[in-house]
Amino acid sequence: QVQLVESGGGLVQAGGSLRLSCAASGRTFTFYDMGWFRQAPGKEREFVAAIRWTGDSTYYADSVKGRFTISRDNAKNTVYLQMNSLKPEDTAVYYCAADRQGRVRGRLGVTAYEYDYWGQGTQVTVSS
Repeated sequence: QVQLVESGGGLVQAGGSLRLSCAASGRTFTFYDMGWFRQAPGKEREFVAAIRWTGDSTYYADSVKGRFTISRDNAKNTVYLQMNSLKPEDTAVYYCAADRQGRVRGRLGVTAYEYDYWGQGTQVTVSS
């Protein structure tokens, strides 16, 4: 079992930056691929970014590519999402998630059903 706790959300002006953190409990975090998703009011949860358990492979949604960077520190059991050049359309609740099967699947998950553990979410609001 892995418990995930996000932090770092807040209110920022368009063009600004935020860094989200996701702290994980449990020794097995090291072997899980990790992802970030977001959900805006009235919309479905959407994929944002994912990172391989080794940290050497990442994947991004087209909408955030070049602006967001996912990283992880396995020694600290933490995954990060650095968000730059934020836009009002980035406003959403951001969730981190852990994928138990990614290492076996051999590719990063990009859909919510591929992830097994979820945090409670952190609100990001970008004002225009």
